[in-house]
Amino acid sequence: MTDLDDGRPEAASPGDQAGTDVDLGTDRAHGARIYDYILGGKDNYEADRAAAEATLQVWPALRIHMRANRAFMHRVARYLAAEKGIRQFLDIGTGIPTSPNFHEVVQEVAPDSRVVYVDNDPIVLVHAEALMTSTPEGKTAYIEADMREPEKILSAPALLDTLDLKRPIGLTLIAMVHFIEDDDEAYRVVERIVDTLPSGSYFAAAIATDDFAPEELARVQEVYHAHGETLKFRTHEQAVKFFDGLELEEPGVVQIHKWHPDPVEVGTVDDRDIAMYGGIARKP
Repeated sequence: MTDLDDGRPEAASPGDQAGTDVDLGTDRAHGARIYDYILGGKDNYEADRAAAEATLQVWPALRIHMRANRAFMHRVARYLAAEKGIRQFLDIGTGIPTSPNFHEVVQEVAPDSRVVYVDNDPIVLVHAEALMTSTPEGKTAYIEADMREPEKILSAPALLDTLDLKRPIGLTLIAMVHFIEDDDEAYRVVERIVDTLPSGSYFAAAIATDDFAPEELARVQEVYHAHGETLKFRTHEQAVKFFDGLELEEPGVVQIHKWHPDPVEVGTVDDRDIAMYGGIARKP
């Protein structure tokens, strides 16, 4: 480990990860860029916009759903930093930087927080510097990797230089496991990363489901597949299984808009408009 408590401002660089010729994959839709377009961002391309608009045609609630997912991420970040005292975070599936980013939320609570971001979208890599704006007391780093490569993530110098694997870590996989269609592989990926975390760490996830609007979401899945993007829905029972062996925080695994909701938002969202379960659990 290096300089964990020296108080100097640090911002790990993507360095050679960016390379000189980055394939942005603009000819095919990407989940992170669809998300960016729906939220009003500008880092998306025609393939992403086409997929997003086609999805909105069959499920107009997509925008409500994605905003709820973003709000869930913010509540998770604040909860782990403020309520559980976590100061180290591993955010897999970072997405295109949109303020407030995860590190901005946790460093507002605790300026000395350290965050490692992971994503496989080349657009995120291009904008990685936006994820490096750490407080002087804390640190942020970025790793270009796929969540299916847990060994690469866990052995990355950027991670080992930023996080102390002997101290509790907050692991977040927000709206990510639906990109792995095979159930066994999805559970195995999560288990491998969680197994590496020390006791007292927390795991937070948002898991796609079609439990509340199966007909509409079947059409959403068809649109995603037609545009070359993966989308796997899971039942509540399947979602809970991602937390096997861990101690779930109240209220357990629920739709994301019902997980520690802001009081002003209670009762304002139709369950049929939310296609994601969420929860946080502690590793004993």
